[in-house]
Amino acid sequence: MAEEDAHGRAGRAYIGSFTTAGGPGIVVAAVDGESGTLTPLGGVDGVDGVPNPSYLALSPGGDLLYAVSETAEGAVAAYRLTGDSLEPAGPPVPVPVPGSGPTHLGLFAGHVLTADYGSGSITAVPLRTDGTLAETASGVLRHTGSGPHPERQRGPHAHQVQADPGGHWAVGVDLGTDSVLVCALDAGRPVLHGETALRPGSGPRHLAFHPDGRHAYVVHELEPIVTVCRWDTVTGLPIPLGEVALLPDTPDGDAYPSGIAVSPDGRFVWTATRGQDVLSVLAVDGDGETLRPVETVPCGGHWPRALTVSGCGRFLYVANERSGDVTWFAVDPDTGVPRRSGSVAVPAASCVVLG
Repeated sequence: MAEEDAHGRAGRAYIGSFTTAGGPGIVVAAVDGESGTLTPLGGVDGVDGVPNPSYLALSPGGDLLYAVSETAEGAVAAYRLTGDSLEPAGPPVPVPVPGSGPTHLGLFAGHVLTADYGSGSITAVPLRTDGTLAETASGVLRHTGSGPHPERQRGPHAHQVQADPGGHWAVGVDLGTDSVLVCALDAGRPVLHGETALRPGSGPRHLAFHPDGRHAYVVHELEPIVTVCRWDTVTGLPIPLGEVALLPDTPDGDAYPSGIAVSPDGRFVWTATRGQDVLSVLAVDGDGETLRPVETVPCGGHWPRALTVSGCGRFLYVANERSGDVTWFAVDPDTGVPRRSGSVAVPAASCVVLG
C-alpha cells in the first residue's frame, strides 16, 4: 500500500536529474510504505522545466517543490504539487541566481538559499507569503579562499546549504576552502557569521545533523572520511571532534564520497562513495560523538550521487547517476545494514526527496 503523510496524502518521491546528460527532468513517483517501491507517475520533463534540476527541496507544508538549475548561468524554480504532477508556481520563468552552477538549495528564514558551486557563493531568493519565489534574488554572499588540491580547490566551491536544527543559522559546506560556513540574513542578504576550518585537502561536500540537534557529520569528497562535529547552539558553529574512515581498506581506484544521511532515531549514519560504488554504514555510539564503521555494501548501480532515508527509517534511496537508476534498500533495524530491494530507471538521476 502507499504510505501516507500527516495530511493523509499518499507518499511521494521527487527525483531530480541532469537533463544535459539525458535525464528526464523532475520525476514524481508513488512510494509504497510496505515495500519502499517507487512507481513513476509523472513530473516535469526537460523541455518544459528548468535544465539540470539536480537538487530539490519541499516547502514546510509539502505543497511546493523548489529546484535548482545547475547550469553556468544558474537559476531556481518553484512547482506546485497537483495530484501526481507538477505545475510551475510564481514567476513565469526561473529566477536567475547571481552565481554559477548552483548545486544545492535549502529553506531558511523565509528564503530559498542556493549553494553555487562554480562561483563559491550562497544566494538568497525571498519567498512570497504563498511560498512562491520573488522575481529576483535579494542578496549573495561571495566566499573567498582556496585549498591545497591543485585542480579542485583553486577557489571556493559551495556545495551545500541548509538551516541548522534550531532555524537560527544557515550552514554552508565549501569543498574548495575545506570549511563550513555559518551565515545569517541581513535584510535578505546572506552575511557571514563564522567559519570552521576542516582538514586541508579533504574537500567537505555535505553535512547532516543528528536528530539531537547537538551533533553534525560532514562527508568529504576528496578523501573517504566523515568528520564528527559538536554543534555549538550558543555560538552557532560546528566544533570538529575527529574523523572516521568510510572504507575498510585503502581504495583501489576512484573514491569520491557524495551523500550522507542520518537515521531518524539517530542510531546510524549512511554515506555513498562514487567510484567504489558502495554505501557505508556507521553506527552512532554513546552521545553522538563517536561513529563506528559497521559494513560497506554495493550501492545497486554506478556513481551514487545522493541518498536519502525514509521518515520511518526503514528504507534508503540512492540516486545512481551514471547507471541511470534510483535503487531502494530495506534497512536492518538492528544493524543498520541496507539490503537491496529494487530499482527504477531514471537516466542521470541526481537526488531523491521524499514527501
